Amino acid sequence: MPLTFADPPDPSSRGWDAGFLHSIEDDSFDSLYPKEVREISPWHWTPVEVARKAASLLVSRPGTRVLDVGCGPGKFCVIGAATTKGVFTGIEQRGELVGIARDLIDRSGIPRVQIVHGNITAVNFADYDAFYIFNPFEENVRQAYQIDGTVELKAQLYDIYTRYVSAQLSELPVGARVVTYVGQCHEIPEGYECHRTAFGGQLKLWVHTRRHLVL
Repeated sequence: MPLTFADPPDPSSRGWDAGFLHSIEDDSFDSLYPKEVREISPWHWTPVEVARKAASLLVSRPGTRVLDVGCGPGKFCVIGAATTKGVFTGIEQRGELVGIARDLIDRSGIPRVQIVHGNITAVNFADYDAFYIFNPFEENVRQAYQIDGTVELKAQLYDIYTRYVSAQLSELPVGARVVTYVGQCHEIPEGYECHRTAFGGQLKLWVHTRRHLVL
């Protein structure tokens, strides 16, 4: 996956005007990525319009700390940071995608966004206020969804990761927000209620309304 990028269609190659990302269309944004990343975008990366809406639902106040669980090349994080006043962090286990995301952030000059190379099980959710989940573990159980063979993929990992995210979310304070896009929402624990939907119900805003006591 070579790091060969197309030039941005309108802004200069470094330091984009954030307004550019308020109006950019999905195909134009994807053109900023290498060919191999562009080609799988319809299945793996959040559409720009969905990213804008998801970010607006998650950022309830300036400085809201948003975690993207399995951020890939950073598409949601960059759009979110450019179109809200939140602080966006993406966690991604594929080093090459991390490099691509960081390169995009560096070229764009968008502030309040970072990409962390690591596994979700090393993340303490208490460090964040809101969370974005777009089927990050599906490739472990559906071969057609596999991005590549660079990381271990197996059904047991789907269960491990999903249970970890659910357990972390259950420990958060009442008021914590999660947005899910498509998927079965297995990561959402008891105590969260769906408050809003968009895009035909594919995008869901979940709010922690009560702590679930484990007996």
